[in-house]
This record gives sequence, structure tokens and C-alpha cells, in this order.
Amino acid sequence: MSATLIPLDEIVRARERISAHVHRTPTWRSTTLSERFGTNVYLKCELFQKTGSFKPRGTFNQLLTAIAEAGADRFVGVSGGNFAQALAYAGTTLGVETTVVMAASTPAHYVSATRGYGATVEFAPDVTAAFARVDSLAAEGATIAHPFDRPSMMAGNGTLGMEIVEDVPDLTDVFVSVGGGGLITGVGSAIKAMRPEARIWAVETEGADVLSRSLAAGGPQRMAPTSLARTLGSPYLAAAAYDFAAANVENALVTTDRMAYDALLFLLERAKVVPELAAACTLAALEGIREREGGRFGWNEHVVLLLCGGNVSPEDLVHYREEFGTH
Repeated sequence: MSATLIPLDEIVRARERISAHVHRTPTWRSTTLSERFGTNVYLKCELFQKTGSFKPRGTFNQLLTAIAEAGADRFVGVSGGNFAQALAYAGTTLGVETTVVMAASTPAHYVSATRGYGATVEFAPDVTAAFARVDSLAAEGATIAHPFDRPSMMAGNGTLGMEIVEDVPDLTDVFVSVGGGGLITGVGSAIKAMRPEARIWAVETEGADVLSRSLAAGGPQRMAPTSLARTLGSPYLAAAAYDFAAANVENALVTTDRMAYDALLFLLERAKVVPELAAACTLAALEGIREREGGRFGWNEHVVLLLCGGNVSPEDLVHYREEFGTH
């Protein structure tokens, strides 16, 4: 197996490890989208995962691995979004202490949900200060949990890829959004191991396009995210994610926030799901291919859009409407 992939046997072991703690989420064929794009389009509805995103998969695997290998009983991490909730939920479920350090600007609904799942929340003036606080807590004996840049996190995420291939055995294409790269590396590794001919399309939004910038520069880059798709807003790309993408991704597609918002509204109106911008951008990217190339996929192909999260608040929707208006 390629050195750029997370080994399938590690993903299989992760599945065995976390299966009691996470949902197997549904994969639906969408008649509306299939007719719209002239192909078979499926929605992998990971927004129905516990805590509302894919993050518990890798988080449970990360914590369970550290507990088994090092007896860890206290974890700390930086997050202002979905990983914060996943870390809190996993810690409570496993009976270990968790602390999440957040930037002071973190939206209130993320703070409330993280506390509700059982974590202690600390605030720092900004992300740089938050990481410094995590380092100090680690020096006091806590184990650092990372939102994306850990092999165990990626292997847990890879269980999603296994489900996609099992649910759509004739899979030809999958669209996966990218933040720091832990999701696409895990999911893509499983898919490439189980169905090597499938094409993997990476999707980002402008202002959170660290993968596209990294591929253009020939190595992992850092950036200050500005996209409204906050859960894609990683300040850097994991080195393993760069290696995976450079070797295995068909293309890295970049949409605008407005395109992602329009896709969110379409999915709300027609599929009756409410994804984050970070998930709806996969549909926006597929729409972009159709508009640029007049329809790339045929009726014999099977295209999966990974809807990785649905933690969007009513306040978010109001803000998007104020920013972009109606259709």
C-alpha cells in the first residue's frame, strides 16, 4: 500500500474500537440531484452523527488509543467548533477529563454545546494564545488531542470511507471538504484501499483554501482563514494530508461562500437537511463542474457528496441571509 495512505488495517481496527460509540450514518440516493446532474448522486449524511459532525469518529479513536497505550485520563485541545463538541462528548462517554481552550471570539452556541457535552472550557485572546495554554496544560500532565493532525484521528475518520464504499459499491467519485486535511486523508485512504479506481475530489471555500494553496506551492502552507465556513478554517494543512492529496486527489476545487450558501438552501429545500457551509460546498463544487464543463458525469457513474457536519445555528442562517440575500 502507498505510504501516502492510512493503512486499511488501522482503519478497520479503528472501526472495531469506536463502533459502540458512533452512528453508522445513512447514505441516500437523491432523485432530485441525480436528475439535475444526469448521474447517480448520493448524500452521505454524516451531519446525523453524534454531536452533528464526523469528528467523534476520529476523536474516539484518538482518545481510546491514548488511554490503551499510555493510560491517559485527562485530555486538552484547541477548538472553536465541531472538534470541541466531539472531544467533550468522547471524554464524558469514556469517563476521562477534557478541557477545551477556545478563542474569545468563538460563537456562543459552540461554547454552550461544548459545555453541555461535559468539557471544561477556557478562553484565550486568540488562537495563538489558545495553543500556548494547551501546551502549558500538557506540561502539567494532560494529553493533547488534535482536531485533525494525528494518525489515530485520520484512521477514525477513515471509517466513514469504509461505509461509503459499502453503501455505494459501484462508487466512481466522492466529494470531500477539506480543513486541515484529517478528513480527506482518512476517508480517501479507505476508499483508495477498497476501490482504487474511484476519484476523490477535494473541496474548499475561498478564504479556507489551504490545500489548494499548498498544492500550488509544492508543500504544506499556513494561512489566516477568512471564509464564513468556519469549520474549514484551519491555519495550516497537515503534512500527511498534503502527501495524500498530491498523490491521490483528482482535483482541489474552490467555491465561494455564496456558492456554498446557495447549495445549503437547495439541500434544505429539496433534501430536507441543513448542512454547514463546510459541507454544502461539496454540492457547490459539483455544480461548478457542471457549469464549467457541461456535465462531466454519465448515468453509469455513482457520485457521493459527503455532508460532513450540520452544526449551523439559526443565527448563522440569519447572518448568511443578510450577507447574501435570497436566491
